[in-house]
Amino acid sequence: MEEDSSRTLTPTLPSLPPDHVAPLHVPTVVAIAALPPPPAIAPIPVPRATRAPSVGSDSDREGSLSRPSADDYEVSEESRLARERQEKLVQELLMKRRAYAMAVPTNDAAVRARLRRLGEPITLFGEREMERRDRLRSIMVRLDLEGQLDRLLKVHEDEQAAAAAAGAPAEDEGPQQYPFYTEGPNELLEARVDIAKFSVARAKARIARARRRRDDPDEDEEVEAEYAVDQAGGFILECSEIGDDRPLSGCSFSHDCTMLATSSFSGVAKIWSMPQVTKVSTLKGHTERLTDVTFSPTEDNLVATASADKTAKLWKSDGSLLKSFNGHLDRLGRVAFHPSGKYIGTASFDKTWRLWDVNTGTELLLQEGHSRSVYGVCFHPDGSLAASCGLDALARVWDLRTGRSILAFEGHVKSVLGLSFSPNGYRLATGSEDNTCRIWDLRKRKCVYTIPAHSHLISQVKFEQQDGYFLATASYDTKAMVWSAQDFKPIKTLSGHEAKVTSLDITSVLTAVPRVIEAINFRFSGQTVAVVVVQEAQL
Repeated sequence: MEEDSSRTLTPTLPSLPPDHVAPLHVPTVVAIAALPPPPAIAPIPVPRATRAPSVGSDSDREGSLSRPSADDYEVSEESRLARERQEKLVQELLMKRRAYAMAVPTNDAAVRARLRRLGEPITLFGEREMERRDRLRSIMVRLDLEGQLDRLLKVHEDEQAAAAAAGAPAEDEGPQQYPFYTEGPNELLEARVDIAKFSVARAKARIARARRRRDDPDEDEEVEAEYAVDQAGGFILECSEIGDDRPLSGCSFSHDCTMLATSSFSGVAKIWSMPQVTKVSTLKGHTERLTDVTFSPTEDNLVATASADKTAKLWKSDGSLLKSFNGHLDRLGRVAFHPSGKYIGTASFDKTWRLWDVNTGTELLLQEGHSRSVYGVCFHPDGSLAASCGLDALARVWDLRTGRSILAFEGHVKSVLGLSFSPNGYRLATGSEDNTCRIWDLRKRKCVYTIPAHSHLISQVKFEQQDGYFLATASYDTKAMVWSAQDFKPIKTLSGHEAKVTSLDITSVLTAVPRVIEAINFRFSGQTVAVVVVQEAQL
Protein backbone atom coordinates (compact mmCIF):
# COMPACT_ATOMS: atom_id res chain seq x y z
CA MET A 1 0.00 0.00 0.00
CA GLU A 2 2.85 2.30 0.78
CA GLU A 3 4.35 1.65 -2.64
CA ASP A 4 0.98 2.43 -4.34
CA SER A 5 0.64 5.78 -2.42
CA SER A 6 4.13 6.91 -3.33
CA ARG A 7 3.66 6.12 -7.01
CA THR A 8 2.93 9.13 -9.24
CA LEU A 9 -0.24 8.93 -11.29
CA THR A 10 -0.06 10.24 -14.89
CA PRO A 11 -3.07 10.58 -17.22
CA THR A 12 -3.21 8.33 -20.30
CA LEU A 13 -4.31 9.86 -23.60
CA PRO A 14 -5.93 7.81 -26.37
CA SER A 15 -3.53 7.01 -29.16
CA LEU A 16 -4.37 8.44 -32.60
CA PRO A 17 -3.14 7.33 -35.95
CA PRO A 18 -0.39 9.45 -37.42
CA ASP A 19 -2.41 10.55 -40.44
CA HIS A 20 -5.43 11.65 -38.42
CA VAL A 21 -6.25 15.37 -38.53
CA ALA A 22 -8.48 16.90 -35.87
CA PRO A 23 -11.39 18.91 -37.23
CA LEU A 24 -11.30 22.80 -36.65
CA HIS A 25 -14.28 24.00 -34.68
CA VAL A 26 -15.41 27.63 -35.67
CA PRO A 27 -17.67 29.39 -33.12
CA THR A 28 -21.09 30.27 -34.35
CA VAL A 29 -22.01 34.02 -34.31
CA VAL A 30 -25.48 34.64 -33.01
CA ALA A 31 -27.15 38.05 -33.77
CA ILE A 32 -28.21 39.94 -30.63
CA ALA A 33 -31.23 42.17 -30.75
CA ALA A 34 -30.73 45.95 -30.09
CA LEU A 35 -31.29 47.13 -26.54
CA PRO A 36 -34.36 49.23 -25.91
CA PRO A 37 -33.71 53.00 -25.11
CA PRO A 38 -33.65 53.93 -21.43
CA PRO A 39 -36.83 55.33 -20.05
CA ALA A 40 -37.09 59.13 -19.90
CA ILE A 41 -36.15 60.65 -16.55
CA ALA A 42 -38.74 62.99 -15.20
CA PRO A 43 -37.44 66.48 -14.18
CA ILE A 44 -36.89 66.99 -10.51
CA PRO A 45 -39.51 69.38 -9.25
CA VAL A 46 -38.03 72.62 -7.83
CA PRO A 47 -39.63 73.44 -4.53
CA ARG A 48 -40.84 76.97 -3.84
CA ALA A 49 -38.50 79.18 -1.83
CA THR A 50 -40.08 79.04 1.54
CA ARG A 51 -38.65 79.42 4.98
CA ALA A 52 -37.05 76.21 6.24
CA PRO A 53 -39.10 74.26 8.73
CA SER A 54 -37.99 74.17 12.31
CA VAL A 55 -37.77 70.37 12.33
CA GLY A 56 -35.71 67.97 10.26
CA SER A 57 -32.05 67.51 9.67
CA ASP A 58 -29.78 69.93 7.85
CA SER A 59 -29.34 67.53 4.95
CA ASP A 60 -33.12 67.31 4.46
CA ARG A 61 -33.43 71.10 4.39
CA GLU A 62 -30.54 71.48 1.95
CA GLY A 63 -31.99 68.91 -0.43
CA SER A 64 -35.52 70.22 -0.35
CA LEU A 65 -34.96 74.04 -0.46
CA SER A 66 -33.18 76.38 -2.87
CA ARG A 67 -30.72 79.11 -1.77
CA PRO A 68 -32.62 81.89 -0.03
CA SER A 69 -32.41 85.42 -1.43
CA ALA A 70 -31.50 88.60 0.41
CA ASP A 71 -35.16 89.47 0.87
CA ASP A 72 -35.76 86.31 2.90
CA TYR A 73 -33.58 87.55 5.78
CA GLU A 74 -34.93 89.73 8.50
CA VAL A 75 -32.90 92.99 8.65
CA SER A 76 -32.54 94.49 12.08
CA GLU A 77 -33.26 98.15 12.74
CA GLU A 78 -29.58 98.93 13.34
CA SER A 79 -28.58 97.34 10.03
CA ARG A 80 -31.27 99.28 8.20
CA LEU A 81 -30.15 102.56 9.75
CA ALA A 82 -26.52 101.78 8.95
CA ARG A 83 -27.45 101.05 5.33
CA GLU A 84 -29.38 104.33 5.11
CA ARG A 85 -26.43 106.25 6.56
CA GLN A 86 -24.09 104.66 4.05
CA GLU A 87 -26.36 105.52 1.14
CA LYS A 88 -26.65 109.08 2.43
CA LEU A 89 -22.87 109.45 2.70
CA VAL A 90 -22.43 108.10 -0.82
CA GLN A 91 -24.95 110.61 -2.12
CA GLU A 92 -23.21 113.44 -0.27
CA LEU A 93 -19.86 112.37 -1.74
CA LEU A 94 -21.31 112.35 -5.25
CA MET A 95 -22.83 115.77 -4.66
CA LYS A 96 -19.50 117.13 -3.46
CA ARG A 97 -17.79 115.80 -6.57
CA ARG A 98 -20.42 117.42 -8.72
CA ALA A 99 -20.08 120.64 -6.73
CA TYR A 100 -16.32 120.82 -7.21
CA ALA A 101 -16.82 120.24 -10.93
CA MET A 102 -19.26 123.16 -11.16
CA ALA A 103 -17.96 126.47 -12.53
CA VAL A 104 -19.05 128.96 -9.90
CA PRO A 105 -18.26 132.70 -10.17
CA THR A 106 -15.64 134.04 -7.77
CA ASN A 107 -16.75 137.66 -7.88
CA ASP A 108 -19.34 138.42 -5.23
CA ALA A 109 -21.31 140.66 -7.60
CA ALA A 110 -21.54 137.83 -10.14
CA VAL A 111 -22.61 135.41 -7.39
CA ARG A 112 -25.43 137.77 -6.36
CA ALA A 113 -26.54 138.22 -9.97
CA ARG A 114 -26.71 134.49 -10.59
CA LEU A 115 -28.68 133.90 -7.40
CA ARG A 116 -31.14 136.58 -8.49
CA ARG A 117 -31.61 134.94 -11.89
CA LEU A 118 -32.18 131.57 -10.23
CA GLY A 119 -34.91 133.06 -8.06
CA GLU A 120 -32.97 132.60 -4.83
CA PRO A 121 -32.30 135.22 -2.13
CA ILE A 122 -29.11 137.06 -2.99
CA THR A 123 -27.97 137.13 0.64
CA LEU A 124 -28.92 135.73 4.01
CA PHE A 125 -28.57 137.29 7.41
CA GLY A 126 -24.95 137.18 8.55
CA GLU A 127 -23.81 135.47 5.32
CA ARG A 128 -20.30 136.25 4.10
CA GLU A 129 -18.91 136.16 0.56
CA MET A 130 -17.49 132.64 0.67
CA GLU A 131 -20.61 131.28 2.37
CA ARG A 132 -22.76 132.89 -0.35
CA ARG A 133 -20.64 131.28 -3.03
CA ASP A 134 -20.95 127.86 -1.35
CA ARG A 135 -24.73 128.30 -1.20
CA LEU A 136 -24.82 129.06 -4.93
CA ARG A 137 -22.74 125.96 -5.59
CA SER A 138 -25.13 123.74 -3.62
CA ILE A 139 -28.14 125.23 -5.46
CA MET A 140 -26.56 124.54 -8.83
CA VAL A 141 -25.78 120.94 -7.83
CA ARG A 142 -29.36 120.43 -6.66
CA LEU A 143 -30.74 121.75 -9.94
CA ASP A 144 -28.39 119.51 -11.89
CA LEU A 145 -29.53 116.45 -9.95
CA GLU A 146 -33.16 117.36 -10.48
CA GLY A 147 -32.66 117.44 -14.24
CA GLN A 148 -32.99 121.22 -14.60
CA LEU A 149 -29.79 121.62 -16.55
CA ASP A 150 -31.55 123.69 -19.18
CA ARG A 151 -32.39 126.24 -16.50
CA LEU A 152 -28.74 126.58 -15.57
CA LEU A 153 -27.75 126.94 -19.21
CA LYS A 154 -30.39 129.62 -19.72
CA VAL A 155 -29.11 131.56 -16.72
CA HIS A 156 -25.55 131.38 -18.05
CA GLU A 157 -26.69 132.56 -21.51
CA ASP A 158 -28.54 135.47 -19.91
CA GLU A 159 -25.39 136.48 -18.05
CA GLN A 160 -23.30 136.41 -21.23
CA ALA A 161 -25.97 138.38 -23.13
CA ALA A 162 -26.12 141.01 -20.38
CA ALA A 163 -22.32 141.32 -20.37
CA ALA A 164 -22.22 141.64 -24.17
CA ALA A 165 -24.96 144.29 -24.12
CA ALA A 166 -23.03 146.29 -21.54
CA GLY A 167 -19.84 146.00 -23.57
CA ALA A 168 -17.90 144.56 -20.63
CA PRO A 169 -16.49 141.11 -19.84
CA ALA A 170 -18.55 138.59 -17.94
CA GLU A 171 -19.06 139.41 -14.29
CA ASP A 172 -17.56 136.16 -13.08
CA GLU A 173 -14.30 136.94 -14.89
CA GLY A 174 -13.87 140.52 -13.69
CA PRO A 175 -11.61 141.62 -10.86
CA GLN A 176 -12.96 141.73 -7.35
CA GLN A 177 -13.81 145.20 -6.17
CA TYR A 178 -13.22 144.63 -2.47
CA PRO A 179 -9.82 144.03 -0.80
CA PHE A 180 -8.77 141.00 1.20
CA TYR A 181 -7.03 142.12 4.38
CA THR A 182 -7.01 141.57 8.10
CA GLU A 183 -7.26 144.72 10.13
CA GLY A 184 -4.34 145.06 12.53
CA PRO A 185 -3.72 147.18 15.61
CA ASN A 186 -2.32 150.69 15.54
CA GLU A 187 0.93 149.36 16.98
CA LEU A 188 1.44 147.32 13.78
CA LEU A 189 0.84 150.40 11.62
CA GLU A 190 3.37 152.38 13.62
CA ALA A 191 5.86 149.50 13.42
CA ARG A 192 5.49 149.26 9.64
CA VAL A 193 6.05 152.99 9.25
CA ASP A 194 9.13 152.75 11.44
CA ILE A 195 10.42 149.72 9.51
CA ALA A 196 9.86 151.53 6.20
CA LYS A 197 11.86 154.56 7.35
CA PHE A 198 14.64 152.38 8.73
CA SER A 199 14.85 150.20 5.62
CA VAL A 200 14.92 153.15 3.21
CA ALA A 201 17.91 154.65 5.00
CA ARG A 202 19.74 151.30 5.14
CA ALA A 203 19.04 150.53 1.48
CA LYS A 204 20.22 153.98 0.44
CA ALA A 205 23.50 153.54 2.34
CA ARG A 206 24.04 150.06 0.89
CA ILE A 207 23.46 151.20 -2.69
CA ALA A 208 25.69 154.24 -2.23
CA ARG A 209 28.46 152.02 -0.90
CA ALA A 210 28.12 149.64 -3.83
CA ARG A 211 28.25 152.52 -6.31
CA ARG A 212 31.30 154.01 -4.63
CA ARG A 213 33.14 150.70 -4.77
CA ARG A 214 32.17 150.30 -8.40
CA ASP A 215 33.32 153.78 -9.44
CA ASP A 216 36.45 153.95 -7.30
CA PRO A 217 39.45 152.75 -9.34
CA ASP A 218 41.24 151.75 -6.16
CA GLU A 219 38.43 149.39 -5.18
CA ASP A 220 38.50 145.95 -6.75
CA GLU A 221 35.73 143.78 -5.38
CA GLU A 222 36.93 140.64 -7.10
CA VAL A 223 40.38 140.93 -5.59
CA GLU A 224 38.91 141.57 -2.15
CA ALA A 225 36.62 138.58 -2.49
CA GLU A 226 39.49 136.33 -3.50
CA TYR A 227 41.58 137.54 -0.61
CA ALA A 228 38.74 136.99 1.86
CA VAL A 229 38.19 133.49 0.51
CA ASP A 230 41.90 132.69 0.82
CA GLN A 231 41.92 133.90 4.41
CA ALA A 232 38.79 131.87 5.22
CA GLY A 233 40.61 128.79 3.99
CA GLY A 234 43.05 129.24 6.86
CA PHE A 235 40.53 128.71 9.68
CA ILE A 236 42.09 126.85 12.61
CA LEU A 237 40.63 125.35 15.73
CA GLU A 238 41.22 127.85 18.53
CA CYS A 239 39.68 126.06 21.51
CA SER A 240 37.04 123.56 22.59
CA GLU A 241 34.82 123.79 25.66
CA ILE A 242 32.07 121.73 27.32
CA GLY A 243 28.92 123.81 26.88
CA ASP A 244 26.37 121.84 28.92
CA ASP A 245 25.51 118.38 30.18
CA ARG A 246 22.79 118.18 27.47
CA PRO A 247 23.14 118.75 23.70
CA LEU A 248 23.45 122.35 22.55
CA SER A 249 20.81 123.71 20.16
CA GLY A 250 21.82 127.28 19.26
CA CYS A 251 24.56 129.88 19.42
CA SER A 252 25.09 133.57 18.72
CA PHE A 253 27.91 136.11 18.92
CA SER A 254 27.38 139.56 20.37
CA HIS A 255 27.63 142.60 18.10
CA ASP A 256 31.10 143.56 19.33
CA CYS A 257 32.24 139.92 19.38
CA THR A 258 33.14 140.00 23.07
CA MET A 259 30.49 137.48 24.19
CA LEU A 260 28.99 134.23 22.98
CA ALA A 261 25.55 132.85 23.91
CA THR A 262 24.63 129.16 23.77
CA SER A 263 21.33 127.36 24.33
CA SER A 264 20.86 123.80 25.49
CA PHE A 265 18.29 121.03 25.76
CA SER A 266 18.53 121.43 29.51
CA GLY A 267 16.49 124.64 29.22
CA VAL A 268 19.44 126.84 30.21
CA ALA A 269 21.28 129.45 28.14
CA LYS A 270 24.82 130.52 28.96
CA ILE A 271 26.91 133.59 28.20
CA TRP A 272 30.62 133.12 27.51
CA SER A 273 33.35 135.75 27.28
CA MET A 274 35.45 135.77 24.12
CA PRO A 275 38.09 134.79 23.24
CA GLN A 276 38.87 133.24 26.65
CA VAL A 277 35.61 131.20 26.51
CA THR A 278 34.87 131.58 30.21
CA LYS A 279 31.31 131.43 31.50
CA VAL A 280 29.92 134.84 32.48
CA SER A 281 26.27 134.15 33.39
CA THR A 282 23.47 131.59 33.16
CA LEU A 283 19.95 132.34 31.89
CA LYS A 284 17.34 130.21 33.65
CA GLY A 285 13.59 130.58 33.27
CA HIS A 286 12.28 128.23 30.60
CA THR A 287 10.48 125.04 31.58
CA GLU A 288 11.39 123.05 28.44
CA ARG A 289 14.43 122.64 26.21
CA LEU A 290 15.78 125.67 24.40
CA THR A 291 15.68 125.66 20.60
CA ASP A 292 17.64 128.82 19.77
CA VAL A 293 19.40 131.89 21.16
CA THR A 294 20.46 135.18 19.57
CA PHE A 295 22.11 138.47 20.56
CA SER A 296 20.64 141.86 19.69
CA PRO A 297 22.38 143.48 16.68
CA THR A 298 22.39 146.90 18.36
CA GLU A 299 22.76 146.27 22.10
CA ASP A 300 25.31 143.77 23.35
CA ASN A 301 23.58 143.16 26.65
CA LEU A 302 20.25 141.89 25.18
CA VAL A 303 19.68 138.20 24.43
CA ALA A 304 16.56 136.44 23.11
CA THR A 305 15.84 132.74 23.59
CA ALA A 306 13.23 130.39 22.12
CA SER A 307 11.98 127.26 23.80
CA ALA A 308 9.77 124.23 23.40
CA ASP A 309 7.56 125.62 26.19
CA LYS A 310 5.88 127.79 23.46
CA THR A 311 7.48 131.03 24.72
CA ALA A 312 10.35 133.33 23.82
CA LYS A 313 12.13 135.42 26.43
CA LEU A 314 14.26 138.56 26.46
CA TRP A 315 17.22 138.68 28.84
CA LYS A 316 20.07 140.88 29.87
CA SER A 317 23.48 139.38 29.47
CA ASP A 318 23.87 139.30 33.27
CA GLY A 319 21.04 136.73 33.51
CA SER A 320 18.09 138.96 34.48
CA LEU A 321 14.78 138.34 32.70
CA LEU A 322 13.20 141.36 31.01
CA LYS A 323 10.15 140.11 29.08
CA SER A 324 8.36 136.94 28.07
CA PHE A 325 6.60 136.64 24.70
CA ASN A 326 3.56 134.37 25.01
CA GLY A 327 1.11 133.49 22.26
CA HIS A 328 2.34 130.58 20.17
CA LEU A 329 0.30 127.38 20.32
CA ASP A 330 3.19 124.96 19.78
CA ARG A 331 6.91 124.73 20.41
CA LEU A 332 9.22 127.31 18.89
CA GLY A 333 11.99 126.86 16.35
CA ARG A 334 14.38 129.70 15.56
CA VAL A 335 14.33 133.27 16.86
CA ALA A 336 15.83 136.37 15.20
CA PHE A 337 16.27 140.08 15.90
CA HIS A 338 15.26 142.71 13.38
CA PRO A 339 18.31 144.76 12.22
CA SER A 340 16.90 147.78 14.05
CA GLY A 341 16.93 145.82 17.30
CA LYS A 342 13.34 146.92 18.07
CA TYR A 343 11.55 143.76 16.99
CA ILE A 344 11.89 140.00 17.38
CA GLY A 345 10.69 137.30 15.01
CA THR A 346 9.82 133.81 16.23
CA ALA A 347 9.03 130.67 14.22
CA SER A 348 6.78 127.99 15.66
CA PHE A 349 5.43 124.55 14.92
CA ASP A 350 1.89 126.03 15.03
CA LYS A 351 2.48 126.89 11.31
CA THR A 352 2.96 130.61 12.02
CA TRP A 353 5.73 133.10 12.63
CA ARG A 354 5.17 136.20 14.74
CA LEU A 355 6.65 139.65 15.13
CA TRP A 356 7.04 141.10 18.62
CA ASP A 357 7.83 144.55 19.98
CA VAL A 358 10.96 144.43 22.14
CA ASN A 359 10.06 147.50 24.18
CA THR A 360 6.45 146.63 25.03
CA GLY A 361 6.47 142.84 24.62
CA THR A 362 3.26 142.95 22.55
CA GLU A 363 2.53 140.81 19.53
CA LEU A 364 2.47 142.97 16.41
CA LEU A 365 1.93 140.40 13.67
CA LEU A 366 0.73 136.81 13.44
CA GLN A 367 1.68 135.61 10.00
CA GLU A 368 0.33 132.45 8.40
CA GLY A 369 1.22 131.04 5.00
CA HIS A 370 3.02 127.74 5.51
CA SER A 371 1.11 124.48 5.23
CA ARG A 372 3.29 122.78 7.83
CA SER A 373 5.41 123.77 10.82
CA VAL A 374 7.59 126.88 10.50
CA TYR A 375 11.14 126.24 11.65
CA GLY A 376 13.27 129.27 10.78
CA VAL A 377 12.98 133.03 10.34
CA CYS A 378 15.49 135.73 9.42
CA PHE A 379 15.50 139.40 8.36
CA HIS A 380 16.96 141.24 5.39
CA PRO A 381 19.99 143.44 6.21
CA ASP A 382 17.97 146.50 5.20
CA GLY A 383 15.12 145.45 7.50
CA SER A 384 12.43 145.64 4.82
CA LEU A 385 11.99 141.90 4.26
CA ALA A 386 11.64 138.78 6.34
CA ALA A 387 12.14 135.18 5.25
CA SER A 388 10.62 132.06 6.78
CA CYS A 389 11.15 128.36 6.14
CA GLY A 390 9.47 125.25 7.38
CA LEU A 391 8.72 121.58 7.04
CA ASP A 392 6.66 122.17 3.87
CA ALA A 393 9.95 122.46 1.90
CA LEU A 394 9.21 126.12 1.13
CA ALA A 395 11.04 129.37 1.79
CA ARG A 396 8.82 132.45 1.76
CA VAL A 397 9.85 136.09 1.60
CA TRP A 398 7.57 138.69 3.23
CA ASP A 399 7.43 142.45 2.88
CA LEU A 400 7.27 143.78 6.43
CA ARG A 401 6.02 147.16 5.23
CA THR A 402 2.87 145.73 3.65
CA GLY A 403 2.55 142.27 5.18
CA ARG A 404 2.39 140.54 1.80
CA SER A 405 4.13 137.36 0.72
CA ILE A 406 6.15 138.53 -2.28
CA LEU A 407 8.14 135.37 -3.06
CA ALA A 408 7.76 131.64 -2.52
CA PHE A 409 10.85 129.62 -3.38
CA GLU A 410 10.14 126.01 -4.32
CA GLY A 411 12.91 123.56 -5.09
CA HIS A 412 13.84 121.64 -1.97
CA VAL A 413 12.30 118.20 -1.70
CA LYS A 414 12.43 118.03 2.08
CA SER A 415 12.13 120.33 5.07
CA VAL A 416 14.02 123.64 4.98
CA LEU A 417 15.77 124.12 8.33
CA GLY A 418 17.96 127.20 7.87
CA LEU A 419 18.14 130.38 5.80
CA SER A 420 20.21 133.56 5.64
CA PHE A 421 20.24 136.80 3.63
CA SER A 422 23.45 137.96 2.01
CA PRO A 423 24.74 141.48 2.84
CA ASN A 424 24.57 142.32 -0.88
CA GLY A 425 20.78 142.45 -0.49
CA TYR A 426 19.69 140.19 -3.34
CA ARG A 427 20.73 136.67 -2.35
CA LEU A 428 19.12 134.20 0.03
CA ALA A 429 20.69 130.90 1.10
CA THR A 430 18.59 127.99 2.36
CA GLY A 431 19.69 124.70 3.92
CA SER A 432 17.46 121.66 3.80
CA GLU A 433 16.98 118.13 4.98
CA ASP A 434 17.68 117.01 1.41
CA ASN A 435 21.42 117.64 2.13
CA THR A 436 21.63 120.61 -0.25
CA CYS A 437 22.12 124.34 0.12
CA ARG A 438 20.36 126.47 -2.47
CA ILE A 439 21.21 130.04 -3.44
CA TRP A 440 18.22 132.14 -4.53
CA ASP A 441 18.33 135.44 -6.41
CA LEU A 442 15.60 137.84 -5.31
CA ARG A 443 15.90 139.79 -8.54
CA LYS A 444 15.53 136.77 -10.83
CA ARG A 445 13.06 135.06 -8.47
CA LYS A 446 14.71 131.67 -8.93
CA CYS A 447 17.47 129.40 -7.69
CA VAL A 448 20.82 130.29 -9.25
CA TYR A 449 22.94 127.54 -7.69
CA THR A 450 22.52 124.32 -5.74
CA ILE A 451 25.35 123.21 -3.48
CA PRO A 452 25.46 119.47 -2.72
CA ALA A 453 26.95 120.42 0.58
CA HIS A 454 26.76 117.46 2.97
CA SER A 455 25.96 113.79 3.30
CA HIS A 456 23.29 114.51 5.92
CA LEU A 457 20.72 117.21 6.56
CA ILE A 458 21.84 120.84 6.83
CA SER A 459 20.82 122.30 10.17
CA GLN A 460 21.97 125.90 9.68
CA VAL A 461 23.40 128.21 7.02
CA LYS A 462 24.93 131.67 7.53
CA PHE A 463 26.47 134.33 5.30
CA GLU A 464 29.50 136.28 6.47
CA GLN A 465 27.82 139.52 7.52
CA GLN A 466 30.48 142.06 6.55
CA ASP A 467 30.58 141.69 2.75
CA GLY A 468 29.06 138.27 2.14
CA TYR A 469 32.16 136.90 0.46
CA PHE A 470 31.62 133.41 1.91
CA LEU A 471 29.01 131.39 3.73
CA ALA A 472 29.06 128.43 6.11
CA THR A 473 26.79 125.42 6.54
CA ALA A 474 26.36 123.08 9.51
CA SER A 475 25.20 119.51 9.10
CA TYR A 476 24.34 116.37 11.01
CA ASP A 477 27.30 114.66 9.32
CA THR A 478 29.46 116.08 12.19
CA LYS A 479 31.04 118.74 9.95
CA ALA A 480 30.70 122.40 9.07
CA MET A 481 31.71 123.66 5.62
CA VAL A 482 32.82 127.08 4.38
CA TRP A 483 31.92 127.99 0.79
CA SER A 484 32.88 130.79 -1.55
CA ALA A 485 29.99 133.13 -2.39
CA GLN A 486 31.42 133.79 -5.88
CA ASP A 487 31.61 130.31 -7.41
CA PHE A 488 30.25 128.33 -4.41
CA LYS A 489 33.25 126.06 -4.23
CA PRO A 490 34.30 124.57 -0.87
CA ILE A 491 36.92 126.57 0.99
CA LYS A 492 37.36 124.75 4.27
CA THR A 493 35.97 121.74 6.10
CA LEU A 494 35.62 122.33 9.83
CA SER A 495 35.79 118.87 11.33
CA GLY A 496 36.38 117.72 14.86
CA HIS A 497 32.95 117.09 16.37
CA GLU A 498 31.84 113.55 17.06
CA ALA A 499 28.09 114.15 16.85
CA LYS A 500 25.55 116.28 14.98
CA VAL A 501 26.39 119.94 14.35
CA THR A 502 23.15 121.70 15.19
CA SER A 503 23.97 125.36 14.59
CA LEU A 504 26.67 127.92 13.74
CA ASP A 505 27.29 131.67 13.71
CA ILE A 506 29.69 133.96 11.87
CA THR A 507 30.57 137.51 12.85
CA SER A 508 32.92 140.14 11.49
CA VAL A 509 34.12 143.23 13.38
CA LEU A 510 36.13 146.13 12.00
CA THR A 511 39.14 146.88 14.17
CA ALA A 512 41.03 150.12 14.64
CA VAL A 513 43.37 149.24 11.77
CA PRO A 514 41.65 149.83 8.43
CA ARG A 515 40.67 146.71 6.46
CA VAL A 516 41.62 144.38 9.32
CA ILE A 517 38.74 141.98 9.98
CA GLU A 518 38.50 139.51 12.80
CA ALA A 519 36.19 136.71 11.68
CA ILE A 520 35.11 134.18 14.28
CA ASN A 521 33.18 131.13 13.26
CA PHE A 522 31.39 129.06 15.90
CA ARG A 523 30.12 125.53 15.48
CA PHE A 524 29.02 122.94 17.96
CA SER A 525 27.16 119.71 18.51
CA GLY A 526 26.47 117.45 21.41
CA GLN A 527 28.12 119.14 24.37
CA THR A 528 31.15 120.75 22.74
CA VAL A 529 31.78 124.37 21.85
CA ALA A 530 34.41 124.95 19.17
CA VAL A 531 35.65 128.39 18.14
CA VAL A 532 37.68 129.09 15.02
CA VAL A 533 39.56 132.41 14.73
CA VAL A 534 41.33 134.01 11.79
CA GLN A 535 42.53 137.55 11.18
CA GLU A 536 42.78 139.11 7.77
CA ALA A 537 45.78 141.26 6.95
CA GLN A 538 45.45 144.74 5.58
CA LEU A 539 44.93 144.92 1.82
